[in-house]
Amino acid sequence: MTKIFTERGQRLTRKQAAKYLGVTDGTLSVWACTGRYNLPYFKCGRKVFYFEVDLNAFIENRMCGGQPQNG
Repeated sequence: MTKIFTERGQRLTRKQAAKYLGVTDGTLSVWACTGRYNLPYFKCGRKVFYFEVDLNAFIENRMCGGQPQNG
């Protein structure tokens, strides 16, 4: 496994990433095609992959309202 994979954590398929975010894989496909959101992904042939760390950052950047709880 190359260094980038170990540093970035778990790699997810588009279907797995969609489930993680609570959207359809078609929605992720549209977001990637239109550039609607800056959600990093990479392609290997016809397959598309996302890193869990990027999905977590995507979620964190879209948190609205309330105050974070400490401890």
